Amino acid sequence: MSEPKRRFEQLVLPHFDAAYNLARWLTRNDHDAQDVVQESVLRAFRFFDGLRGEARPWLLSIVRNTFLTWVQVNRPADTVEFDDALVEIIPTDEDGPEIQAARNFDRKMLNEAIAALPLQFREALILRELEDLSYKDIARIVDVPIGTVMSRLARARRLLAESLGATSNISGTQVHK
Repeated sequence: MSEPKRRFEQLVLPHFDAAYNLARWLTRNDHDAQDVVQESVLRAFRFFDGLRGEARPWLLSIVRNTFLTWVQVNRPADTVEFDDALVEIIPTDEDGPEIQAARNFDRKMLNEAIAALPLQFREALILRELEDLSYKDIARIVDVPIGTVMSRLARARRLLAESLGATSNISGTQVHK
């Protein structure tokens, strides 16, 4: 195995789950996410010698840019999809069926609300809350100032609260406008 290939596998492969997760939330379905990730990996390998700094933000930046190119070609601007596959059902043995059903409904509502966010707010929220990236890394990935990242996150959270209603009970916490 060549040294660049070995280095690529060592630095970039550990972040494929994060790349797929981001692509999945951006595209809103598995098949398109796989296409975006596959193209992203090819681009990442092609431009691997340009990697400066951490591999994870670099790869996620490539995924985002690949998605933006992909969406221009493959999807009309007005298309909004809701995908039931976003709903992850994680029951616990300790909960009764009523509690599990309520939690699943809350997850479904939350996933649909996130999926309905405009792209710039959805990607900031996913990168921060699900991928646990710093504001600095998010700013680097989406190529905006940190203040813009903070603003987008605040707006995303406000839109989520509005979408979920004035007083929604998500995960046992009250959300108020």
